[in-house]
Amino acid sequence: TEMAESRRLEGRIVLLALDYTRPLPSDLGDRVDEIAARARAVVLLSNRDSVAFARRLETAAEPKLTPDFLDEGSAPVIEVHQRVLGAVLEAAGIDPERLRSGERAGITATSGLRVSIRLAPRYLERAQAPNVVAVLQGSDPLLRREYVAFSAHADHIGITPGRADSINNGADDNASGLAGLLELAEAFSQPGARPRRSLLFLVPSGEEKGLWGSAYFTEHPTVPLEEIVADLNMDLIGRNWPDSVIAVGLEQSTLASTLQQVVADHPELRMAPIRDRWPEERIFYRSDHYNFARKGVPILFFTSGTHPDYHQPTDAADRIDAEKASRLVRLLFHLGTEVANDPERPRWFPESYRQIVERD
Repeated sequence: TEMAESRRLEGRIVLLALDYTRPLPSDLGDRVDEIAARARAVVLLSNRDSVAFARRLETAAEPKLTPDFLDEGSAPVIEVHQRVLGAVLEAAGIDPERLRSGERAGITATSGLRVSIRLAPRYLERAQAPNVVAVLQGSDPLLRREYVAFSAHADHIGITPGRADSINNGADDNASGLAGLLELAEAFSQPGARPRRSLLFLVPSGEEKGLWGSAYFTEHPTVPLEEIVADLNMDLIGRNWPDSVIAVGLEQSTLASTLQQVVADHPELRMAPIRDRWPEERIFYRSDHYNFARKGVPILFFTSGTHPDYHQPTDAADRIDAEKASRLVRLLFHLGTEVANDPERPRWFPESYRQIVERD
């Protein structure tokens, strides 16, 4: 069980043997983070060739943006070449190749060995980037204690040096989603539009750096996280097909049936939700809804997907299909109203809950 695994790792130095002769698992970072939250330290054993490892050292020596809050309570994680620890591994009876093969027989926890490592992080500059959170209180005396969240990040990737036009405008990514969120906040604040549950509008920062703003919010929520019944996230909603939008999460919860009913009730909006067309790009893990989902909040993520102007200076306002975006935002208004007025909270489907929240 997860509790037994936590007890087994507590106070131990965990060795992970990485095999760079093959593609690394796409969720390696998440796995390492989970182990670091339990162990005393994590050592990544590398079998890179000398040239590749030298390049890795050069890259690792460059200054990096690191969010302080994500490191709270986590063990240090270092990567060393297995040759450096050859004598230690031999004394412990550990063969890195057996670890890479997944073979477990004969490999046990070892004590009595001492390895000294000096870590000396140097902070060059500290900076802060704000999240913006607003709440519109619901009309029902009981249900107003619960919240439907709308989210859309406000940051982009900044400047790309070496180009005549170096400014990445971010019109679709994600001025389109942010404009939609502001329109929703204004629409719900009109007389007679306030639903039974409260509404939470979140504009996280640091999305492009690794979903930092939403990670901070879900770790330090301004309202009880267990009372957020859904997150409806918008990211890149102004391009591609005029009458359809990708709705990531359709297969995960009862939000899907609510959305389908809203679509059927409003044919004038001409907006069809479709499933993720590029599962190999792992879109589910690449926007702020993911941090809500991993904490157990049902989600739907609305996006028109990427295009040739994605993360380019050419992602400009004159290429936005504003008429399409406005129809999608009206659809989200009706969806948010339905979710916020429904006496029942949205529910995860059991298999999705197991895979995403429990992460078995």
